Amino acid sequence: MEDMYESEHTKFMRELFEKRPHLYEQQKEARAIWWDKKVNQEELKRFKESKEPQKGYVYFDWLDKD
Repeated sequence: MEDMYESEHTKFMRELFEKRPHLYEQQKEARAIWWDKKVNQEELKRFKESKEPQKGYVYFDWLDKD
């Protein structure tokens, strides 16, 4: 089988994780902080319903005031 192409970035990441296997756990922990969350659908629905629509150009809201 022919050698498959491997980008420099992929090679760097593979070698980094081989040299420092503890990074896998740190990566999982960091990801769990921001991404791996269970979403409460009821809270999300209430949040979306309570949003007030934004005006087209918010920087000059004083123009609307008379």
